[in-house]
Amino acid sequence: MRLAGQCGAPPPSGMRYALMILLLLTAPALADSPVTQKQAQINGMLDALKGATSEESAAALEAHLTELWLNAGTPAVTLLMSRGLRELRAGDNSSAIEDFGDAVTLQPNLAEGYRQLAIARYAAGDTKGAIEALALAVQHEPRDFLAFKTLTDISEARQDWKAAYEAWQKVLAIDPKTPGAEQRLKHLQQQAFGQET
Repeated sequence: MRLAGQCGAPPPSGMRYALMILLLLTAPALADSPVTQKQAQINGMLDALKGATSEESAAALEAHLTELWLNAGTPAVTLLMSRGLRELRAGDNSSAIEDFGDAVTLQPNLAEGYRQLAIARYAAGDTKGAIEALALAVQHEPRDFLAFKTLTDISEARQDWKAAYEAWQKVLAIDPKTPGAEQRLKHLQQQAFGQET
């Protein structure tokens, strides 16, 4: 959420301002039990992911975790996340950045909010801002394999092969059976360090 007078940003429009005030006023009352129950479920699934015995079981756990993370916020934050995702799919990166930014303002510990903000910033050409948002995502959820996958993708697109290799190693430490894990690791290692002799 941009604040009036901060970095020269204009104040939010009347309707957006009213919506943000409503969300800010209702968020604390809605933030208690559902979020903590979801977090306990997420922690259990992350433990299961580390012990997954096949790529198929890992893929199923990844999909379920992705869904849980997207809906881990309060109802107000989940609404902002859904809207941001729609805007991102439509190519409206600036609106997506604003909505994901509002989501993490309302719920600053929501790692998935920072990851989606990173994706939107990267799509808008702000690589530095994207990497900063990913750093916040893993600060709030150190086992956020999706954040490390996103960092791998960004680093690979920039041909920063060592950073991509290191980020992918982080993915494998959390999610050893992620589909295609070993092949991608070999590819990144080859790009970063050259052919094995």
